[in-house]
Amino acid sequence: MDNENQVITDIQVNENGKVVFAPDVVATIANLAATEVKGVTGLGGGFADSITGILGGKKSYTKGVRVEVGSEEVAVDLSINVKYGSKIQDVSSEVQIEVKKAIEMMTGLRVVEVNVFVQSVTFEDEKPEKPERKKTDEPRVK
Repeated sequence: MDNENQVITDIQVNENGKVVFAPDVVATIANLAATEVKGVTGLGGGFADSITGILGGKKSYTKGVRVEVGSEEVAVDLSINVKYGSKIQDVSSEVQIEVKKAIEMMTGLRVVEVNVFVQSVTFEDEKPEKPERKKTDEPRVK
């Protein structure tokens, strides 16, 4: 992720204190909201995100999401993969609505823009399937 996403930002709640959000928290909310939209098969990042995913092997909830968090506002950029046959404009609009709603509801920050970049069209869901267990006729030995 960009260095600007590592800066911790805050919003003033009241005279007694404040709530602090790391940009990765907002990016995770955006990722989860976007992937729940029908027609979105996943979020994708650039070349660096692809290499990190291959080498790290761990799921990143900030992959394909870039956020700029101010003291009261948020701007979000998302790179999405859309399932073939889906209406891309409808899917993109729904992603914008759901991401904005989720961030505003969970953080109280005002979302000023959600920019959606359609990175690819996929032919199957990118969610990994559970491997099938081999069935054997042999009884298990304890």
